[in-house]
Amino acid sequence: MADGGGLCLIVKPSGAKLWLWRYRFDGIEKNMSFGEHPVVGPKDAREPHLAAKKLLAAGINPMGERKAEAEAKREEVKALQRETDSSIRP
Repeated sequence: MADGGGLCLIVKPSGAKLWLWRYRFDGIEKNMSFGEHPVVGPKDAREPHLAAKKLLAAGINPMGERKAEAEAKREEVKALQRETDSSIRP
């Protein structure tokens, strides 16, 4: 089911419904998911979809950007954990 601008609601054989955007970056087809329906409604899926389209228009891979942000958060959590562990030890 197409929502417009490339955003689709995909229904899997299991019955799961996912907001998905298929796009091309450097000539390669990629997919980006925006959550499961009905937890994420159409309006909530359109906002990050529009932001991702803007990144793509600027020549940035939106999925690569999302992965880089997730990795940065993981590193931040690890650093905080190391700080906490070192402050607890005598």
